[in-house]
Amino acid sequence: MGAVYRFLLTPRWLAVSLLALLAVPVCVFMGSWQLSRFEWRVNEHRTAAQDQRKVAEAPPVPLAKVLPDPRADVQDDDANRIVSATGSYDTAHQLLVPGRTLDDRNGYYVLTPLRLSGGAALPVVRGWLPGSASAAQHRGTVPPAPAGTVTVTGAMQYPETTESPDVDTSGTLPSGQLGIISGASLVNLLPYPVYNGWITATHPAAPLKAVPPAEAPGSSLDLKAFQNLGYTGQWFVFAGFVVFMWFRFVRREAEARADAALGILPGDPDGPDDGPDTPEAPLTPGPDGAEAPAEHDPTPATQAS
Repeated sequence: MGAVYRFLLTPRWLAVSLLALLAVPVCVFMGSWQLSRFEWRVNEHRTAAQDQRKVAEAPPVPLAKVLPDPRADVQDDDANRIVSATGSYDTAHQLLVPGRTLDDRNGYYVLTPLRLSGGAALPVVRGWLPGSASAAQHRGTVPPAPAGTVTVTGAMQYPETTESPDVDTSGTLPSGQLGIISGASLVNLLPYPVYNGWITATHPAAPLKAVPPAEAPGSSLDLKAFQNLGYTGQWFVFAGFVVFMWFRFVRREAEARADAALGILPGDPDGPDDGPDTPEAPLTPGPDGAEAPAEHDPTPATQAS
Protein backbone atom coordinates (compact mmCIF):
# COMPACT_ATOMS: atom_id res chain seq x y z
CA MET A 1 0.00 0.00 0.00
CA GLY A 2 1.38 3.37 -0.98
CA ALA A 3 2.23 5.94 1.59
CA VAL A 4 -0.70 8.06 0.45
CA TYR A 5 -3.17 5.36 1.47
CA ARG A 6 -1.72 4.56 4.87
CA PHE A 7 -4.60 6.52 6.40
CA LEU A 8 -6.78 3.49 5.70
CA LEU A 9 -5.07 1.81 8.65
CA THR A 10 -6.18 4.50 11.07
CA PRO A 11 -8.95 3.54 13.52
CA ARG A 12 -11.46 5.91 11.90
CA TRP A 13 -10.98 4.54 8.40
CA LEU A 14 -10.84 0.95 9.62
CA ALA A 15 -14.28 1.51 11.16
CA VAL A 16 -15.61 3.07 7.94
CA SER A 17 -14.23 0.23 5.83
CA LEU A 18 -15.65 -2.41 8.18
CA LEU A 19 -19.06 -0.76 8.05
CA ALA A 20 -19.00 -0.76 4.23
CA LEU A 21 -17.76 -4.35 4.21
CA LEU A 22 -20.73 -5.41 6.34
CA ALA A 23 -23.30 -3.28 4.49
CA VAL A 24 -22.59 -4.75 1.04
CA PRO A 25 -23.38 -8.41 1.86
CA VAL A 26 -26.43 -7.37 3.87
CA CYS A 27 -27.80 -5.46 0.87
CA VAL A 28 -27.01 -8.37 -1.46
CA PHE A 29 -28.70 -10.82 0.91
CA MET A 30 -31.83 -8.70 1.21
CA GLY A 31 -31.99 -8.24 -2.57
CA SER A 32 -31.62 -11.98 -3.12
CA TRP A 33 -34.35 -12.68 -0.57
CA GLN A 34 -36.75 -10.26 -2.24
CA LEU A 35 -35.97 -11.87 -5.61
CA SER A 36 -36.74 -15.30 -4.19
CA ARG A 37 -40.08 -14.01 -2.91
CA PHE A 38 -40.90 -12.68 -6.38
CA GLU A 39 -39.98 -16.01 -7.99
CA TRP A 40 -42.11 -17.85 -5.42
CA ARG A 41 -45.14 -15.71 -6.25
CA VAL A 42 -44.58 -16.23 -9.98
CA ASN A 43 -44.40 -20.00 -9.48
CA GLU A 44 -47.54 -19.91 -7.36
CA HIS A 45 -49.33 -17.97 -10.09
CA ARG A 46 -48.11 -20.40 -12.76
CA THR A 47 -49.24 -23.38 -10.69
CA ALA A 48 -52.66 -21.83 -10.03
CA ALA A 49 -53.10 -21.09 -13.75
CA GLN A 50 -52.23 -24.67 -14.63
CA ASP A 51 -54.64 -26.01 -12.02
CA GLN A 52 -57.44 -23.79 -13.31
CA ARG A 53 -56.75 -24.90 -16.85
CA LYS A 54 -57.01 -28.53 -15.77
CA VAL A 55 -60.24 -27.78 -13.95
CA ALA A 56 -61.71 -26.03 -16.98
CA GLU A 57 -60.76 -28.94 -19.25
CA ALA A 58 -62.12 -31.62 -16.93
CA PRO A 59 -65.43 -33.35 -17.72
CA PRO A 60 -68.58 -31.68 -16.33
CA VAL A 61 -69.59 -32.51 -12.77
CA PRO A 62 -73.08 -32.21 -11.26
CA LEU A 63 -73.88 -28.88 -9.65
CA ALA A 64 -74.47 -30.59 -6.30
CA LYS A 65 -70.77 -31.51 -6.06
CA VAL A 66 -69.76 -27.86 -6.33
CA LEU A 67 -72.68 -26.14 -4.58
CA PRO A 68 -74.55 -28.60 -2.35
CA ASP A 69 -77.20 -25.97 -1.54
CA PRO A 70 -78.02 -22.34 -2.46
CA ARG A 71 -76.22 -21.02 0.62
CA ALA A 72 -72.90 -22.71 -0.20
CA ASP A 73 -69.99 -20.59 -1.40
CA VAL A 74 -67.87 -21.24 -4.47
CA GLN A 75 -64.54 -22.70 -3.37
CA ASP A 76 -61.21 -21.72 -4.90
CA ASP A 77 -60.71 -25.17 -6.41
CA ASP A 78 -64.10 -24.99 -8.13
CA ALA A 79 -63.63 -21.66 -9.90
CA ASN A 80 -64.23 -22.14 -13.65
CA ARG A 81 -65.07 -25.81 -13.11
CA ILE A 82 -67.49 -27.08 -15.75
CA VAL A 83 -70.76 -28.13 -14.10
CA SER A 84 -74.07 -29.39 -15.39
CA ALA A 85 -77.52 -28.62 -14.04
CA THR A 86 -80.97 -29.79 -15.11
CA GLY A 87 -84.11 -27.68 -14.76
CA SER A 88 -86.31 -25.25 -16.62
CA TYR A 89 -85.65 -21.63 -17.53
CA ASP A 90 -87.78 -18.98 -15.84
CA THR A 91 -88.19 -16.64 -18.81
CA ALA A 92 -90.58 -14.43 -16.85
CA HIS A 93 -87.66 -13.27 -14.69
CA GLN A 94 -85.02 -13.01 -17.39
CA LEU A 95 -82.57 -10.13 -16.82
CA LEU A 96 -80.12 -8.23 -18.99
CA VAL A 97 -76.72 -7.19 -17.66
CA PRO A 98 -75.63 -4.02 -19.53
CA GLY A 99 -72.18 -2.54 -20.06
CA ARG A 100 -70.33 -5.80 -20.71
CA THR A 101 -67.58 -5.90 -23.34
CA LEU A 102 -66.52 -8.80 -25.51
CA ASP A 103 -63.86 -8.60 -28.22
CA ASP A 104 -63.61 -4.83 -27.58
CA ARG A 105 -67.32 -4.37 -28.36
CA ASN A 106 -69.92 -3.08 -25.94
CA GLY A 107 -72.95 -5.21 -25.25
CA TYR A 108 -74.86 -7.03 -22.54
CA TYR A 109 -75.29 -10.44 -20.93
CA VAL A 110 -78.54 -12.38 -21.08
CA LEU A 111 -79.15 -13.94 -17.65
CA THR A 112 -81.98 -16.41 -17.17
CA PRO A 113 -82.64 -18.23 -13.87
CA LEU A 114 -82.68 -22.00 -14.17
CA ARG A 115 -85.22 -23.48 -11.76
CA LEU A 116 -83.99 -26.77 -10.34
CA SER A 117 -85.99 -29.64 -8.91
CA GLY A 118 -85.53 -28.39 -5.36
CA GLY A 119 -87.17 -25.05 -6.15
CA ALA A 120 -84.06 -22.89 -6.04
CA ALA A 121 -82.63 -21.21 -9.13
CA LEU A 122 -79.13 -21.16 -10.61
CA PRO A 123 -78.29 -17.91 -12.45
CA VAL A 124 -77.23 -18.81 -15.99
CA VAL A 125 -75.64 -16.30 -18.35
CA ARG A 126 -76.85 -17.78 -21.62
CA GLY A 127 -74.58 -15.53 -23.68
CA TRP A 128 -73.60 -12.07 -24.84
CA LEU A 129 -75.12 -9.77 -27.45
CA PRO A 130 -73.78 -6.49 -28.86
CA GLY A 131 -75.60 -3.21 -28.54
CA SER A 132 -77.77 -1.53 -25.93
CA ALA A 133 -79.67 -3.60 -23.39
CA SER A 134 -82.39 -0.94 -23.10
CA ALA A 135 -82.89 -0.88 -26.88
CA ALA A 136 -83.09 -4.66 -27.01
CA GLN A 137 -85.69 -4.63 -24.24
CA HIS A 138 -87.74 -2.02 -26.07
CA ARG A 139 -87.65 -3.89 -29.37
CA GLY A 140 -88.06 -7.32 -27.77
CA THR A 141 -85.18 -8.77 -29.78
CA VAL A 142 -83.58 -10.83 -26.99
CA PRO A 143 -83.57 -14.52 -28.04
CA PRO A 144 -85.96 -16.53 -25.85
CA ALA A 145 -84.67 -19.31 -23.62
CA PRO A 146 -85.46 -22.95 -24.53
CA ALA A 147 -88.75 -24.19 -23.10
CA GLY A 148 -89.22 -27.30 -21.02
CA THR A 149 -86.63 -29.27 -19.10
CA VAL A 150 -83.07 -28.65 -20.23
CA THR A 151 -79.58 -29.63 -19.10
CA VAL A 152 -77.19 -26.69 -19.06
CA THR A 153 -73.41 -27.00 -19.01
CA GLY A 154 -71.27 -24.04 -18.01
CA ALA A 155 -68.27 -22.71 -16.07
CA MET A 156 -68.84 -21.98 -12.39
CA GLN A 157 -68.19 -18.34 -11.48
CA TYR A 158 -67.64 -16.42 -8.27
CA PRO A 159 -70.32 -13.90 -7.29
CA GLU A 160 -69.43 -10.46 -8.60
CA THR A 161 -68.63 -7.62 -6.24
CA THR A 162 -68.44 -3.84 -6.53
CA GLU A 163 -64.74 -4.25 -7.45
CA SER A 164 -65.42 -6.61 -10.35
CA PRO A 165 -64.83 -5.16 -13.84
CA ASP A 166 -67.75 -3.70 -15.82
CA VAL A 167 -70.24 -3.87 -12.95
CA ASP A 168 -72.86 -1.13 -12.58
CA THR A 169 -73.28 0.14 -9.03
CA SER A 170 -75.26 3.28 -9.87
CA GLY A 171 -78.58 1.78 -8.78
CA THR A 172 -80.34 3.59 -11.63
CA LEU A 173 -80.80 0.67 -14.03
CA PRO A 174 -84.31 0.22 -15.39
CA SER A 175 -86.52 -2.71 -14.54
CA GLY A 176 -85.37 -5.95 -16.12
CA GLN A 177 -81.67 -5.09 -15.89
CA LEU A 178 -79.00 -6.13 -13.39
CA GLY A 179 -75.73 -4.43 -12.53
CA ILE A 180 -73.97 -7.11 -10.44
CA ILE A 181 -74.35 -10.87 -10.86
CA SER A 182 -74.57 -12.37 -7.39
CA GLY A 183 -77.04 -14.08 -5.13
CA ALA A 184 -77.21 -10.96 -2.95
CA SER A 185 -78.30 -8.80 -5.89
CA LEU A 186 -80.83 -11.39 -7.15
CA VAL A 187 -82.48 -12.31 -3.87
CA ASN A 188 -84.71 -9.23 -3.96
CA LEU A 189 -85.59 -9.70 -7.63
CA LEU A 190 -86.59 -13.37 -7.67
CA PRO A 191 -89.39 -14.99 -5.64
CA TYR A 192 -87.36 -18.10 -4.76
CA PRO A 193 -83.94 -19.01 -3.31
CA VAL A 194 -80.95 -18.29 -5.54
CA TYR A 195 -77.57 -20.00 -5.63
CA ASN A 196 -74.66 -17.78 -4.65
CA GLY A 197 -72.57 -18.80 -7.65
CA TRP A 198 -73.53 -18.56 -11.30
CA ILE A 199 -72.48 -20.20 -14.55
CA THR A 200 -71.74 -18.98 -18.05
CA ALA A 201 -73.13 -21.35 -20.67
CA THR A 202 -70.50 -23.20 -22.66
CA HIS A 203 -72.52 -23.66 -25.86
CA PRO A 204 -75.07 -20.85 -26.23
CA ALA A 205 -77.56 -20.86 -29.07
CA ALA A 206 -76.98 -18.37 -31.90
CA PRO A 207 -76.93 -15.38 -32.08
CA LEU A 208 -75.74 -15.44 -28.46
CA LYS A 209 -71.97 -15.60 -28.01
CA ALA A 210 -70.32 -17.52 -25.21
CA VAL A 211 -69.06 -15.43 -22.31
CA PRO A 212 -65.50 -16.48 -21.36
CA PRO A 213 -65.05 -17.46 -17.71
CA ALA A 214 -63.76 -14.68 -15.48
CA GLU A 215 -60.39 -14.97 -13.86
CA ALA A 216 -60.68 -16.20 -10.29
CA PRO A 217 -59.90 -13.60 -7.60
CA GLY A 218 -56.29 -13.74 -6.48
CA SER A 219 -55.19 -15.90 -9.43
CA SER A 220 -53.20 -13.13 -11.13
CA LEU A 221 -49.92 -11.63 -10.05
CA ASP A 222 -50.79 -9.06 -7.42
CA LEU A 223 -49.07 -5.85 -6.44
CA LYS A 224 -46.99 -7.62 -3.78
CA ALA A 225 -45.13 -9.59 -6.44
CA PHE A 226 -44.06 -6.44 -8.25
CA GLN A 227 -43.19 -4.81 -4.93
CA ASN A 228 -40.80 -7.70 -4.26
CA LEU A 229 -39.22 -7.14 -7.67
CA GLY A 230 -38.87 -3.41 -7.00
CA TYR A 231 -37.29 -4.03 -3.58
CA THR A 232 -34.83 -6.43 -5.24
CA GLY A 233 -33.54 -3.67 -7.48
CA GLN A 234 -33.38 -1.20 -4.61
CA TRP A 235 -31.23 -3.46 -2.41
CA PHE A 236 -28.78 -4.19 -5.23
CA VAL A 237 -28.55 -0.46 -6.00
CA PHE A 238 -27.83 0.19 -2.31
CA ALA A 239 -24.96 -2.33 -2.42
CA GLY A 240 -23.43 -0.64 -5.45
CA PHE A 241 -23.92 2.78 -3.87
CA VAL A 242 -22.01 1.74 -0.74
CA VAL A 243 -19.04 0.55 -2.81
CA PHE A 244 -19.11 3.71 -4.96
CA MET A 245 -19.19 6.05 -1.96
CA TRP A 246 -16.38 4.18 -0.18
CA PHE A 247 -14.06 4.57 -3.18
CA ARG A 248 -15.08 8.19 -3.60
CA PHE A 249 -14.34 9.09 0.01
CA VAL A 250 -11.01 7.24 -0.09
CA ARG A 251 -9.97 9.09 -3.23
CA ARG A 252 -10.94 12.48 -1.79
CA GLU A 253 -9.04 11.76 1.42
CA ALA A 254 -5.95 10.64 -0.52
CA GLU A 255 -6.02 13.74 -2.71
CA ALA A 256 -6.44 16.02 0.31
CA ARG A 257 -3.50 14.43 2.10
CA ALA A 258 -1.34 14.63 -1.02
CA ASP A 259 -2.15 18.33 -1.41
CA ALA A 260 -1.38 18.96 2.25
CA ALA A 261 2.00 17.26 1.86
CA LEU A 262 2.80 19.66 -0.98
CA GLY A 263 1.73 22.67 1.07
CA ILE A 264 -1.34 23.33 -1.01
CA LEU A 265 -4.21 24.65 0.99
CA PRO A 266 -7.76 23.45 0.22
CA GLY A 267 -9.27 25.60 -2.49
CA ASP A 268 -5.87 27.13 -3.49
CA PRO A 269 -3.83 24.85 -5.74
CA ASP A 270 -1.13 27.52 -6.27
CA GLY A 271 -0.02 27.67 -2.66
CA PRO A 272 -0.36 30.29 0.10
CA ASP A 273 -1.73 33.66 -0.90
CA ASP A 274 0.54 36.57 0.15
CA GLY A 275 -1.84 39.12 -1.22
CA PRO A 276 -1.32 41.45 -4.19
CA ASP A 277 2.01 43.22 -4.56
CA THR A 278 1.93 46.87 -3.36
CA PRO A 279 4.61 49.47 -4.15
CA GLU A 280 6.67 50.46 -1.15
CA ALA A 281 6.40 54.10 -0.04
CA PRO A 282 9.64 56.14 -0.50
CA LEU A 283 11.69 56.81 2.62
CA THR A 284 12.30 60.42 3.71
CA PRO A 285 14.57 61.77 6.47
CA GLY A 286 12.76 62.31 9.76
CA PRO A 287 13.36 65.12 12.26
CA ASP A 288 15.90 63.03 14.16
CA GLY A 289 17.79 62.10 11.01
CA ALA A 290 16.20 58.59 10.69
CA GLU A 291 14.49 57.66 7.47
CA ALA A 292 10.72 57.31 7.64
CA PRO A 293 8.09 56.71 5.01
CA ALA A 294 6.94 59.85 3.36
CA GLU A 295 3.54 60.96 4.42
CA HIS A 296 0.99 60.85 1.71
CA ASP A 297 -1.45 63.67 1.54
CA PRO A 298 -4.67 62.29 0.19
CA THR A 299 -5.88 65.82 -0.60
CA PRO A 300 -5.07 66.72 -4.15
CA ALA A 301 -2.96 69.81 -4.56
CA THR A 302 -4.70 72.88 -5.78
CA GLN A 303 -3.25 75.20 -8.30
CA ALA A 304 -2.55 78.66 -6.93
CA SER A 305 -4.47 81.29 -8.62
